[in-house]
Amino acid sequence: METIQKTITLSPKPRGFHLVTDEILGKFPELKQIKAGVAHVFIQHTSAGLSINENADPSVRRDFESHFNRMVPEDTSLFEHTLEGPDDMTSHIKSSILGHSVSIPVTNGRFNLGTWQGIYLCEHRNRGGSRRLVVTVTGS
Repeated sequence: METIQKTITLSPKPRGFHLVTDEILGKFPELKQIKAGVAHVFIQHTSAGLSINENADPSVRRDFESHFNRMVPEDTSLFEHTLEGPDDMTSHIKSSILGHSVSIPVTNGRFNLGTWQGIYLCEHRNRGGSRRLVVTVTGS
């Protein structure tokens, strides 16, 4: 059994739901060493999250953004924690709903995702900047 852990930085993205599977794989070539195992991907931020969902039709990502904006509106009169702007507290709420990590099976050095699955960076800030991920893979 082997464990590989690496912190990678994703390029800055605007607010929205972004496919980052290829970006993660490009920064984690060590994954090719694992024949069978599990990858755990954790985001080190409180205003962005991770999810796995549809990787083919971009309208899915737009619909996610629309839904979350209706579910958690940017109305500063609703929140106390607004020091960094109207997207401050709403970003924390959205990231808590979605979560900060995903686990993915690894088979023959690749993420064993379904045909239509991809890893999303769920960026809830209007200008979130670069995002750090800790990727931990355990396997043989």
